[in-house]
Amino acid sequence: MKKILLSLTLIGLFFLGALQAEESIKKDGTEKLTAMDVYKRMRFVLADTWSLSAAEKQIDTTGAHKNPAIVHLVGDENATGTEYKVIGRGATLEEILLPNTMKSMVTMYHCNSYTNCTELWATHYCAKQNQPRFILNLEETTDDKFVFDCDMKTELCNSSEDHIHQIILELSDEDDHLKASYLAWKDKKLRDKHSIYHFDRQ
Repeated sequence: MKKILLSLTLIGLFFLGALQAEESIKKDGTEKLTAMDVYKRMRFVLADTWSLSAAEKQIDTTGAHKNPAIVHLVGDENATGTEYKVIGRGATLEEILLPNTMKSMVTMYHCNSYTNCTELWATHYCAKQNQPRFILNLEETTDDKFVFDCDMKTELCNSSEDHIHQIILELSDEDDHLKASYLAWKDKKLRDKHSIYHFDRQ
């Protein structure tokens, strides 16, 4: 009887280990990042001052960089286009987008719990005068691409109100180039115009 129980225990432990290993692998076969992995990476690589890239680098956008309020920043290597700061003794990453302009916005990225970070959240304080909340999409996120989806547990994300519904931050050029996409929804569908910008590290 003891041998049977021991065998069943060992079989159970084997399947539990296999299940945990499977959960740590993405659909494409790559290893899944944890929320804390991503938060640490974001703090390390983004915390800096970034300038709006020249017009010829503003590709795959819908022309947000041509807005009269910010067009003077495009291609100016000495002007701040966006800035990331680690605040709250490491607990929050603050993003200030297009500071000192009429389009200035702030996004705060932080874990649901700094000691047990199982989810990475973001709150976007938007020029649309609302504040959508986001959750990191770990399935779509990589070391160089951070994807945040609107939190469908919140009223705004489920509403017809014009709001940012997804934030995608993509790094390239050895982490010195950043494409920041703020994808807008209205009437519960994707809009034609989005706030998409390219930045270069200063």
